[in-house]
Amino acid sequence: MTDENASPTHATAVLEHIARSLVEQPDGVSVEVVDLGERSQLNLHVADGDMGRVIGKRGRMASAIRTVTRAAAARDGVEVDIEFVD
Repeated sequence: MTDENASPTHATAVLEHIARSLVEQPDGVSVEVVDLGERSQLNLHVADGDMGRVIGKRGRMASAIRTVTRAAAARDGVEVDIEFVD
């Protein structure tokens, strides 16, 4: 059950914190929230050259980031999709 007025504030903060801790240029990290109706989409932007660190080998880091961020979104009472934007 989702609240139409809920926003993924915890999920956004968690995603940004994780990304900043992984990359070489933490100031290049930004998270854009796109409302898609029932769900929100979090677009993660990182500086040039840092995307590989966020995605990890075989996408394992990206998968783990998605899992943790979705758990944080559950605390907000919303569902989110996470996209890694070049």
